[in-house]
Amino acid sequence: MEGAATRTVITSTTVVVVLVHVTSSVFGLLVWMLIAGTEYFRVSAFGWVMFVAILYWVLTVIFLIIYLTMAYNRIPQVPWTTVSLFFNSSATVMYVMAAAVDAASISHAVKGCNNYTCWVTSTFFAFLVTLCYAGSSYLSFKSWRSRDEEQ
Repeated sequence: MEGAATRTVITSTTVVVVLVHVTSSVFGLLVWMLIAGTEYFRVSAFGWVMFVAILYWVLTVIFLIIYLTMAYNRIPQVPWTTVSLFFNSSATVMYVMAAAVDAASISHAVKGCNNYTCWVTSTFFAFLVTLCYAGSSYLSFKSWRSRDEEQ
């Protein structure tokens, strides 16, 4: 047929991965926005949390764009399942540390002030982002292992 395009099959796993990346992006954005809207420079540990949150937010948005545009099909030389596994695993580990630092640093705040409320909320979302990346790591591991078994 003239004009017939090659159909791309979108699996349920791809949809779940995209949803997890969107959720991670939204929660990650909330983490660094809630901290950036305060006087976080008074507690130096929040600089680490900001670094992790912004770095992985930017990288997650880049991976989300790659998934949405299906650019991974156009660059088959890159081992995308391995890259995804490494990215999600490192994000999980870094966010666990950042969320723990975020939670431990709240004691430096005075209850009732604006900073305290924002920092507590950012800690909650940091742990949610950690769960999102942990789930994405599990999906990436399953994909990586199934690809390994096919070869």
